[in-house]
Formats: sequence, structure tokens, C-alpha cells
Amino acid sequence: MASIIRQKQSILDKPLNKGKVEINIGTFALLFSEIVQYAQNRVYTVPELQNRLSELGQHVGVRILDVVFFREKNFKRETKVVNMLNFIKGNLWKTLFGREADMLEQDNEDDKTYYIIEKEPLVNKFISVPKDKGNLNCAAFTAGIIEAVLNGCNFPAKVTVHRHKGTTYMIKFDESVITRDKSIEGR
Repeated sequence: MASIIRQKQSILDKPLNKGKVEINIGTFALLFSEIVQYAQNRVYTVPELQNRLSELGQHVGVRILDVVFFREKNFKRETKVVNMLNFIKGNLWKTLFGREADMLEQDNEDDKTYYIIEKEPLVNKFISVPKDKGNLNCAAFTAGIIEAVLNGCNFPAKVTVHRHKGTTYMIKFDESVITRDKSIEGR
């Protein structure tokens, strides 16, 4: 009689999107406020603080790329800009925040520029901005995550955050990305 040996499946082998995604908001709020305080103690101006938050977000984005993209997509790489942005708006957002981002739009005048719009970002929900830092948008952290994921997937881009229709992540792709995308469509 042959015995069948079953290998235990590690938590690292299981897909992330199976089951209900739950985020403990209290824990997230505490950790993120500590990140903001940590960054704030190392800068002098609001733009420096937003740049620091973006840099910290990029560290997260590089690490989450392996966990989310490769595991969920079975190592299949996106080749088109819109498919990659839909992946970020959907799968990545669900993994990070428990829901999809609200909208994805392309700029009417510039084919290199896209916008991911979120009416009420979780990263801004529990942050009290002092009057002297009135234009601070802590969603710069999320912009850093988006930028790192795009760059890690060979879609070089710069991502900035703006207050418009809620919070808007402006994604400006490198010209090489758009040229490559058009050549793929022409095949």
C-alpha cells in the first residue's frame, strides 16, 4: 500500500484574494500616524514631508509587488498600460485597503498621463493636519507605492498626489512606455 504524502501549503503559497479581505482600521490608523510622525520629525516643510512619505511608500511598493502581483497573476506580466493600471486600481487597492479605488481616467490632452481617483483615501481618514501644514496630503505615501509597483513592472512613471475630486494620483509615464504600448496595439 503506497502512502500519499501531502505537502502542507504555506500561507505564502495561498492567494491573497481568497476570502473576505479585512483591514483592522484602528491598527492601520495607529501605524500610519506613527509613520507620518516619524517622517515629520525628519523634515522642515510640507513638500519635504510629502516627498519623505512617498519614499517610504516606495519601500512598501517594492515589497508588495512580489506578494501581490506575482502571486495573483502567476508570474504573468502585464504589457499594456491600461491593464496594469486596472490591476493597481483593483487588485492592489483591494489588498491594501479592502476595496477598489473609485475611478481611473486618462488625461484628454496628454496620452502619457492617467489619474487614479479616490474620494476618501484611508491614509487621510485619521490624520489631523495642523493649520501650518494645511496643504499636506498624506496620500503621497500611496503615490509612492503606486510608483514603485509601476517601475518594478517596467512601466517607468512618476506619481504625484493632488486634491481634486477627493484625492487624485497623477501618473505620468515615461515616453518609452507609451511608445511600447502603441507598438503592442499595432501587432
